[in-house]
Amino acid sequence: MKYLGIDYGTKRTGLAVSDPEERFAFPRATLSMTTREAFFASLLAFIEKEGIGGIVIGLPLLTDGSEQLTTRQARHFAERLKRRTDKPIFWMEEVLSSFEAEEDLRLAGRTAPKDRALIDQQAAARILQSFLNQPAEKRRPA
Repeated sequence: MKYLGIDYGTKRTGLAVSDPEERFAFPRATLSMTTREAFFASLLAFIEKEGIGGIVIGLPLLTDGSEQLTTRQARHFAERLKRRTDKPIFWMEEVLSSFEAEEDLRLAGRTAPKDRALIDQQAAARILQSFLNQPAEKRRPA
């Protein structure tokens, strides 16, 4: 089954897709937030076009494991997505995924100011790869 990894943000949301064998995550797209309805229409069209069977949303936590504003925003996003799709949705706890994604791109010779959309996609790929690396029994439904 193909999974969709999501690095949710209030301005931009990074998307990554797994291979059907659930081994690798690939950065795929960045959606910009215009209106909520336009955003969800684009996201659902992407899910349909890619043949996605499950969705993984990054749950941003502070380094001490506590929640923050972006954690609550991700939870609200997941609830809105659940009302629009019947695909199974999972959480993948994340700490510093965007920072690590920025470092990945810097090492590849890319610069952050020009590549914000790529950073979001790479963060989504990191979230999804972490999920794929987990045993199935440790995967947390949203």
